[in-house]
Amino acid sequence: MRANYLFTSESVAEGHPDKVCDRISDEIVDLVYREAAKTGVDPWGVRIACETLATTNRVVIAGEVRVPDTLLKKDKDGKVVKDAAGHPVINPSKFKSAARKAIREIGYEQAGFHWKTARIDVLLHPQSADIAQGVDSAADKQGDEGAGDQGIMFGYACKETAELMPAPIYYSHRILDLLATARKKGGGEAGRLGPDAKSQVTVRYVDGKPFEVTSIVLSTQHLDESWDSAKVRSVVEPYIREALSDIAIAEDCNWYINPTGKFVIGGPDGDAGLTGRKIIVDTYGGAAPHGGGAFSGKDTTKVDRSAAYAARYLAKNVVAAGLADRCTIQIAYAIGVAQPLSIYVDLHETGKVTEDQVEDAIRKTMDLSPSGIRRHLDLNKPIYAKTSAYGHFGRKAGRDGSFSWEKLDLVKPLKDAIKG
Repeated sequence: MRANYLFTSESVAEGHPDKVCDRISDEIVDLVYREAAKTGVDPWGVRIACETLATTNRVVIAGEVRVPDTLLKKDKDGKVVKDAAGHPVINPSKFKSAARKAIREIGYEQAGFHWKTARIDVLLHPQSADIAQGVDSAADKQGDEGAGDQGIMFGYACKETAELMPAPIYYSHRILDLLATARKKGGGEAGRLGPDAKSQVTVRYVDGKPFEVTSIVLSTQHLDESWDSAKVRSVVEPYIREALSDIAIAEDCNWYINPTGKFVIGGPDGDAGLTGRKIIVDTYGGAAPHGGGAFSGKDTTKVDRSAAYAARYLAKNVVAAGLADRCTIQIAYAIGVAQPLSIYVDLHETGKVTEDQVEDAIRKTMDLSPSGIRRHLDLNKPIYAKTSAYGHFGRKAGRDGSFSWEKLDLVKPLKDAIKG
């Protein structure tokens, strides 16, 4: 481990084209869970993998789903309409409404991308029977359901911030979150900022700990065409300083605020967006490995999402328990198999116990089958739209069950498992 170095992470705002798509995809996930609860459908049976594309005044929603009858097209006699292959046909109306709601809440009312006038195409279809069979009945018979796909997932935690997140990504998110809050409140010049923005923070580490910020990059859309870079800086600098209030800003810190000048046309009108293109922003800003799978638009039988949440939950509790100052956890799955193929722990030479002890404690304290994760973290809920921007990790657990993977209720069980 190096003691003295610079490290940089970036974040993107909820109005970034890719984040618009993540938000729409997660609104669709929440819609399906809400409809299931409303109609008495077992939420354990919900299946959705939803991808979104956005460009100038156009949104395309595609993917595979298993949904309640209320989201299916009906004929005049109230019977579900089926296609030539005998599959039920999705009714696009509620999906379109969910997308428009997301675009409106983000704040897009510009000529090239407007929540009211954008064309929205819904191309969702039933889930593959082959995939459904593997998920619904685990091949290893050790759990209620098998993993929705193969893959490796990582979780990470460290003592760099109060939320046990790496400092560069934590502060990058915080800058954009504060600016978005100010923009949406309206009033004052912050209300003239646009939804699209990107931030980047470079932190100097001394003796392995965050010491000061050495460079700040912010590019933000603005609605007033007369603004230049200097004007934008005068508007955003107070919010940046507030976001960085608990870390020093170096005296010679480099500030790059709208370095290319004017930024009026933004969002999908300026650059096409896709679900799942900001996975490093979603996780640890490059400070830890990523398995490669996106989170947004997926129900939690997809271990890309649920196992990544579980790995973060476990890593955070390991660090909070004082078992290490840094912890990386990898979990691997095979499609249709319930139990993980492997669990790997790296304490980065900061452990108070061995990695073997932590791996053994993890197996004793949490069932890492998809069913076990969903049950333990109570994931079968409409809680995902709010995860789509400013990171899936380092957030406060909500009363609605959101961000349950950020709780520290596994500290004592982990300690007891190691003592035992």
